[in-house]
Amino acid sequence: MSVVMMRMNNLILIEAVLLFVTVDLLLVCATAAGREVKCAERERQALLDFKAAMVDDYGMLSSWKGRDCCHWKGVGCSNLTAYVISLDLPSDHMFGNEYSYFERFLRGKIPSSLVELQHLRYLNLNSNRFEDYQIPEFFGNLTSLRYLDLSSCGFGGRIPTQFGSLSHLTYLNLFDNRLEGSIPYQLGNLSKLQYLDLSENALQGIIPSQLGNLSSLHELYLGGTGDSLKMNDDGNGGGGQWLSTLTSLTHLRLSSVLNLNNSYKWIQAISNISTLTELSLFDCALSDHFISSQTPRLSKFKFPNSLSIFDLSYNTFTPSLLFQWLSNVTSNLVELDLASGLFRSFTPATSNHFDITMQSLERLHISYYQITARDFKSFANICTLSSLSVFGSDLTEDLESILHNLSAGCVTHALQRLYLVDNQITGSIPGDLSIFPFLKELFLSDNQLRGKIPDNIRLPSQLKTLYISSNSIEGGIPKSFGNICSLESLDLSYNNMTGELPVAMQHLSGCSSLHYLDLRDNKFNGTLPDISIFPCLRDLYLSENKLNGKVPEGIQFPSQLETLTMNSNSLEGVITDSLFHNLSNLKVLGLSGNSFVLKINRDWIPPFQLQAIMLQHCKLGPYFPKWLKTQKTLTRLDISNAGISDITPNWFWALSTRLVSMNISYNNLTGIIPDFPLRLTEYPSIYLAVNQFEGSIPLFLRSAVSLDLSHNKFSDVTSFVCANDTAERLGQLDISNNYLSGQIPDCWENFKSLAYIDVSNNNFSGQVPTSMGSVLELRIMILRNNSLTGELPFSMKHCKNLVMLDAGENKLSGTIPSWIGSSLQQLQMLSLRKNHFFGSITLSLCFLNGIRFLDLSVNHLWGPIPKCFINFTAMTTQKRFLIDHYYTVNKTRGTYLYNYDIIALLMWKGVEHIFENDELLLKGIDLSSNHLSGDIPSELENLVELVSLNLSRNNLTGKIPSGIGRLLSLESLDLSRNHLFGSIPSSLAQINFLSVLDLSRNNLSGQIPTGTQLQSFNASSYEENQGLCGLPLEKLCFVKEPHQESVVKSQDENDGFMQAFFASMGLGFFVGFWGIFGTILFNRSWRYAYFRFLNNITESYVKVTTLVINAATTSLIADRRPCADIILVRKQIMQKYYFQAINKTKSFMK
Repeated sequence: MSVVMMRMNNLILIEAVLLFVTVDLLLVCATAAGREVKCAERERQALLDFKAAMVDDYGMLSSWKGRDCCHWKGVGCSNLTAYVISLDLPSDHMFGNEYSYFERFLRGKIPSSLVELQHLRYLNLNSNRFEDYQIPEFFGNLTSLRYLDLSSCGFGGRIPTQFGSLSHLTYLNLFDNRLEGSIPYQLGNLSKLQYLDLSENALQGIIPSQLGNLSSLHELYLGGTGDSLKMNDDGNGGGGQWLSTLTSLTHLRLSSVLNLNNSYKWIQAISNISTLTELSLFDCALSDHFISSQTPRLSKFKFPNSLSIFDLSYNTFTPSLLFQWLSNVTSNLVELDLASGLFRSFTPATSNHFDITMQSLERLHISYYQITARDFKSFANICTLSSLSVFGSDLTEDLESILHNLSAGCVTHALQRLYLVDNQITGSIPGDLSIFPFLKELFLSDNQLRGKIPDNIRLPSQLKTLYISSNSIEGGIPKSFGNICSLESLDLSYNNMTGELPVAMQHLSGCSSLHYLDLRDNKFNGTLPDISIFPCLRDLYLSENKLNGKVPEGIQFPSQLETLTMNSNSLEGVITDSLFHNLSNLKVLGLSGNSFVLKINRDWIPPFQLQAIMLQHCKLGPYFPKWLKTQKTLTRLDISNAGISDITPNWFWALSTRLVSMNISYNNLTGIIPDFPLRLTEYPSIYLAVNQFEGSIPLFLRSAVSLDLSHNKFSDVTSFVCANDTAERLGQLDISNNYLSGQIPDCWENFKSLAYIDVSNNNFSGQVPTSMGSVLELRIMILRNNSLTGELPFSMKHCKNLVMLDAGENKLSGTIPSWIGSSLQQLQMLSLRKNHFFGSITLSLCFLNGIRFLDLSVNHLWGPIPKCFINFTAMTTQKRFLIDHYYTVNKTRGTYLYNYDIIALLMWKGVEHIFENDELLLKGIDLSSNHLSGDIPSELENLVELVSLNLSRNNLTGKIPSGIGRLLSLESLDLSRNHLFGSIPSSLAQINFLSVLDLSRNNLSGQIPTGTQLQSFNASSYEENQGLCGLPLEKLCFVKEPHQESVVKSQDENDGFMQAFFASMGLGFFVGFWGIFGTILFNRSWRYAYFRFLNNITESYVKVTTLVINAATTSLIADRRPCADIILVRKQIMQKYYFQAINKTKSFMK
């Protein structure tokens, strides 16, 4: 049962209180007729003190001026006494969707002067921002209060015990704060209380039995996802008996109460509440044990007949047992909400295990249970069912079968809402949906539906909402959609639909009541059609399609339009301000990722107040768009890469105080950002990268949640880092590629949420500051390419969440710290390349089981390569060890996730390469350019997922491990410039993906193993190995004089080669004839050119091969070389010229 539905009766209580106040005002009005009264000066001053203490970013208190406070907005007075009796100041919620959500609110510390309002009866501060403070205790002294709403304000601390003194209170709402500790038993003194909501906090402990004294209580809401409440327990299945005394209770929510599964008296107490209409036991860890263990005790138990709405979601019942129990204990249920507490519970599917006999049921919600298509037959016989919701239940069955079973009973004449989202339903959209004639809402999103929507599909005549997003639907929008169309909302987004957009719109033209149309992320093409044929359209989403061409001149949009997004298409042309002249209701404008040129009059005043502007890649410049100054409700702004070359005006930074996201990167913006005393109230994500900003980084940017200042000309960061206040919510900071110099400021202890920091490519010097070790949430630290010296600070061992540490290209020294391996065991990427580290490689690095890329190259390390590298588990399995690209930040409205990009500069295949996000799944080790010695450990053969291995430029000796061919994923192998000896292992030829190989400048000997892979590399890959021979080297291989039987054997082997060689030529001729000659047989010009080329190739290469073989044979015979040598040389010459001929042919074909 939704929170909104559980609070529907709140309005009744609010109206009752307001009626009381209104009657009072009318009575005193009548008494005081003919004379004017003004508020008391003492109370007026108290209100002015409140205004002074509040940070009013949105002017909510702008009317609070003048002598008579009774006329101030939100203030209500008695006309008889002029005392303030009402203070109604909730936040002002406005339009919201996925792109924007706007509200006006107050923030700050509530002053104690409000205690002067001793006649105050009504106080509503709902959804304002007081997250840094506790509920004032002096509220308990406002003894005239009847109504107190402090919900969703972000208050922390404990519930004041002084609230127990508010003897007249009828309404208390503390929902959705951060309140801690236990529930004060003093609340049991509020004998007149009718409404109490303490849910969704962080309360814990025993629910006080004194709440049973609240005999007038109508609604009680306790517990929530952050709470740890328990029912009082007498050890004999008791606890909760106090609930039976709440004889007026109509709504009860016990959410996440921990110890209900093993007791039963609380539910017996509930059965005695004859007035109860709604009961929620959400996430109370109830299971089959609760039902089976209580059966003897509850044999005569029944819920009150008044109970109509029951929420048992996020518990772990077996459906068959649950429905059997519900059928026995309830009789008049109208709404039942179920969701398995085990995500996607795999309860064994048996026939009719959803055997529902509740014939009054109107709304049924089932989530995360494994059900089958045949279970819908059980639902089909509930003749009163108007809404059926099945979510996340892994149906994996055909949609047509599901709908067929559901239509087998009387439910077809009752069903108005069908919600089948995220169930992995297969099949296609049936041709006849009118089998449910009264259906008004159909949701089929997030499934596996395929195929086209049937051209002659029959829709229910009353269907208003149709969502089929996030499937694999193909084809276009059928023309039949426009026939007898009552649709108001249509969502076909995230599919594979095709066709001309103008045609699709024409097919929908009969849907004149359409309010919402979402076609984004499909493959519709064509240009933008006339949208004015939908006069009621409010939201239009066309992003991420294949629209092209220019916007037609004179195109009209519906005047009711609030959202227009066409991002990421290929549209172009000039857009002038005349396009928007009738869009006074527009709130979201998205044109990003197109090639529009906006020619807007510099003095243009738009008719709209936008909340989200997305104009990335549209040409707005060269001047900064002045019209943005008129937009007072902006929450999101993206004008990146917009060709703006200008000084950013000071008024623009004042706009940022209300933004959730601001992106003005990739322009040519210049100047110094002024250090205004601004507070960014929404903790925005701010992207100023790739501009020309200079000077100091201003302090107000510390209030951002993500801050990218890279690729600018900032020269001072000290004041920004070392400000006195705590940067509570800054999670990402990128100040790379600036003009920052000197030491990195040592003041990082105030950054409590920082997860990502990049200071690379500056001119920082000195040591890495020890305070960086106090940033405990840090996941990514990039210090690359500065002039940092000394050792890495020992304090960094406390950054146990680090997954990436890049300190390469500095002047750091000392031994590699052992604490890196012993303390930073979450590391997946470690780069210390190009520093002055010395000593042996610490064995503690072997504790880094999840390491995927290790770069210690270009240092002064010596000693052997540790054999324990075999412990690098991430390099031995195909398991995807992923870096989490997000961090969490606590805000007033809850905990939010923020994504960031991981960008790493790595040495890859001998050159520096930038990798981003999922590209970093590549796995590699680079220990090159050190003084390492000893053998290459054979244990490295087990790192079978390695993609790059570079051990070059060391003093390694011994042989190349014979099993190196096990590294089948290897793409780059560099063992050059060592002292390796012996032969090249034949297994190396098995690595099919090898594209970079360098074994040069060693002491290798013997023949290079034959195989097209190894022979395809340049000879430089093998050069300066004196004993190495064979292709691709010019040096040919010879063998010693064998015994006669060996000569015969060698002869046989070479005969075998020759046989295979000529056999392959025959096969190649056959394939070539039908694959190539068959193709060119009918093309005379190709035929002449190809045979002329083959004739030349044949003549030249046969002649050359014959001459070389004859000359070599003559020379060898003259030198009296063994027969085996003559045969071997002839074979090598034929191989060499054979590969040359093949490569020549390939290049010709290309």
